[in-house]
Amino acid sequence: MLTDFIEILILSAIQGISEFLPISSSAHLILVSNFYNFKTSSLLIDISLHLGSLFAILFYFKKDLLDFSQNKKLLKLIIIGSLPVIIFGYILHSSELIYLLRNVKIIAFATLFFGVILFFSDQRKTDQNINKNLNVKIIIIIGLFQILALIPGVSRAGIAITAARFLKFNRVDSSKISFLLSIPALAGASFLGLKDALNQSLNFNFLIFISIILSFIFSYLTVKYFLIFINKFSLNLFVIYRILLAITILFIIYY
Repeated sequence: MLTDFIEILILSAIQGISEFLPISSSAHLILVSNFYNFKTSSLLIDISLHLGSLFAILFYFKKDLLDFSQNKKLLKLIIIGSLPVIIFGYILHSSELIYLLRNVKIIAFATLFFGVILFFSDQRKTDQNINKNLNVKIIIIIGLFQILALIPGVSRAGIAITAARFLKFNRVDSSKISFLLSIPALAGASFLGLKDALNQSLNFNFLIFISIILSFIFSYLTVKYFLIFINKFSLNLFVIYRILLAITILFIIYY
C-alpha cells in the first residue's frame, strides 16, 4: 500500500510539474515508465493525472473563464488555437501512429533540439500584449506549432511558449497563452483516454482519487510559481535542464 502511494506521488509530481513547464510531461512519463516498472501505472491512472492537471488550470484561471462576457474573445481564441493539435492528435491516436513516436531516441533529440529553439526564442524583444494583440492569425500560428508537441520531448508548453516568444509576447503572456491552450489539450487527452478505457475492464479504487488530488496540487503550484519565476528570470534554466537531460539520455543509449 505504501509502495503504491509512493508511485502515485512520483507520477503525480512528474505530471503536475512537467505538464506546465517547457520540459515535456509525456517525455518524462515515458522515461520513468521505461526505467521503473511501476505497478500502479495504468491507463486509468494516466487519465486521472491529466484530469488533475485540467482541474488545476481551470481553477487557477476560473475568473478569466467564468467572466465570459469580458473574455468572450479570449475563449474563442483558445478554442481556435487548440483545433490543430486536437485534430492531428486524434488522427495519430486513431491510426496508432502516435505510438511510433514514443521512442527514447526521438525524445532525446527532440528535447535537445527544441530546447535550443526555446533559447533563441527567449532572446526576442517584446512589443505584443495578450489583451491587445492576441488575434486569430497569431493564435493559429501558435496552434500549428503545438502540433509538434505530439512528438514526446518537444513539450506542448515549451513549443507554445517558444512560438509566442518568437511572435514577440513577453514571458508571462507567452506562458499564460500556453496555460490557456492546455485546457482543450488536457480535455482532449482525457477524452481519448476515457474512450480507450471503455474497452477495458476498469478497476476504480482510492488510488484514482489520490492521483487526481496530487496531480491537482502539483499542477496548481507549478502554474502559480512558474509565473512568478519568469516574471523575474529568463527561460535559460529550462534550456540548460533540457540539454543536460538530452545528453544524459543519449549517453545511456549509446554507451
